[in-house]
Amino acid sequence: MSGPAVFLDRDGTIIREAHYLADPERVELVPGAAPALRALKDGGYRLIVVTNQSGIARGLYTEDDYRAVWKRLDQVLAKGGVRLDATYYCPHHTGRPYICDCRKPALGMYRRAAVEHHVDLAGSWYVGDKVTDVLPSVALGGRGILVRTGYGRDHEARVPAGVRVVDDLAAAASLILGERVPGGAGGPSGR
Repeated sequence: MSGPAVFLDRDGTIIREAHYLADPERVELVPGAAPALRALKDGGYRLIVVTNQSGIARGLYTEDDYRAVWKRLDQVLAKGGVRLDATYYCPHHTGRPYICDCRKPALGMYRRAAVEHHVDLAGSWYVGDKVTDVLPSVALGGRGILVRTGYGRDHEARVPAGVRVVDDLAAAASLILGERVPGGAGGPSGR
């Protein structure tokens, strides 16, 4: 049975922005991130991280380094009572020869998640600190939220129509959970 997800960017949204993060010891949650994610999970949403990791293709860190950071994030979130449903990453960058369907704002990672985790893409939310994180909401019929943490303040003026802007992940969770169908048992209400 398909249901809604909250698709989340990692760097600058869940964890503090650390340019090309390769060191697991530098994983630091954005304040309020764990309780926000826990509330979304308790609210019935699948939590799926979708992240561009061009540092791999650029040779700045390896896929093993990326996986070590991912493992550390899972450990930190577990201490806060949160378990992510899935994490997807694109190791490519925008230069040639890397032409892919996974680098955000491309839709490949979202479509893969929809199949693998039975996600209703149109009923889902797309949360991040860059315009590329929220553009998939427009293409897939969901709803986007730009957070002002990370690079969010720099991208705020360029969000597409219909995308909301909030201070942080805690505010995004409040918005998402506050827009459920009154008396309903499931996902968010329509636009």
